[in-house]
Order: sequence, then C-alpha cells, then structure tokens
Amino acid sequence: MKKTLKAFFPIAEGIQRLLYPHAEVVIHDINKNKIVAIFHPFSKRKVGDSSLLTESEMQAVEDCMGPYEKLNWDGRKLKSVSSVIRDEQGKAVGMLCINLDVSKLEKMNRFFSEFMQFAKITDQSHALFKDDWQEKINHYVHRYLNKYHLSLESLDREEKKALIEHLHKVGAFTGKNAALYIAQILGVSRATIYNYLEKENV
Repeated sequence: MKKTLKAFFPIAEGIQRLLYPHAEVVIHDINKNKIVAIFHPFSKRKVGDSSLLTESEMQAVEDCMGPYEKLNWDGRKLKSVSSVIRDEQGKAVGMLCINLDVSKLEKMNRFFSEFMQFAKITDQSHALFKDDWQEKINHYVHRYLNKYHLSLESLDREEKKALIEHLHKVGAFTGKNAALYIAQILGVSRATIYNYLEKENV
C-alpha cells in the first residue's frame, strides 16, 4: 500500500469521530480498486472488498465530487462526498469518501415542518387574549431589536436606555405591572426603568 494513502488514515478517522455515529469514512486504493481502510462501517463493507469504482471514476479529473445521494443497504439515505488522493507527482492513487447518514435529519425536518404548520393555527390577535399586554410588549421589544439588528442578550446600558424610551413612546407601559415585566426582560431593576423615564421627561 502506498504511504500516501496511509497518511490519510488519521484524517479519515478524525472525520468519523467528529461525525460519529452518523458517518462512515472509506479510503479506496484506485490502482487496486479495493477498500484499504474503513472507519465506522455501516454499509456492510470491509477492508479488502472491491471498491466497485468504474474506469471513469478512477480517472476522475475533479479533486472533490459531491455531495451526491446514495442509498444504504437498510434503506437509509446517505449524503456523500468523494475526494481524490494524489501522490507527490499529482497522480490519482486513492479516494477518500464520506458517507453521512441523513435519514434521521430528514425525519426531524418532516416533524418540524408538520409541527410548524401555521396555516392551521388561529390568529391570536383576533381570538383569545386580545388584551395580553405582555405579548404586546414582546412584540414591541423584538420589532425594535430586529429593526436595529440588536440582540437582547448583548444590549449595553445605553442600548437598554434607548429601548426603554422607545417602549414608553409606543405605549408599552400601560399594563398594570408593565414596568416590572420590562425590567425582568432587560435584566435591570424597576427603579432603573423609572430613573430612565424620569430623565426622559425632564
């Protein structure tokens, strides 16, 4: 076996460990058309098996091919990429293939797509909880954050002050305990809220 191929064994194993248990990584010897290494095999193949590469695949001009779709023996869908291994003279001597099992991800994607079918969800603004001032505050806050490309977790003192002033202007403090609720959202005291508002009205 060429030293060039052996040099890729730790790389292949590292990829498999990172993506475990969802990836199988295979190294093929192009000249012998055989598998010389396989990490976390779930395709029922083993070292020494034929690579089943065609003549055109063994003479591939692209150094990286894919991702492309494959089907495992048990029906699981795989997303695969193949990279050509070349020796010091640039001759193709091997191929490293990563087969990623995406069947579980597909199931999760279908689940979330079905779960998030908003067409079947009642428009809350015209149904229950029309006077939910907490949700109104949530909308005010996040519309403001989206407009100025801010995140709640990273607001500094001045940004919190500006947000509180904005919430006052749009009428977010009309609820009985609105100041306390906004203080909890922003991680400040209620006294801080009132202090900012007093300065705004001076």
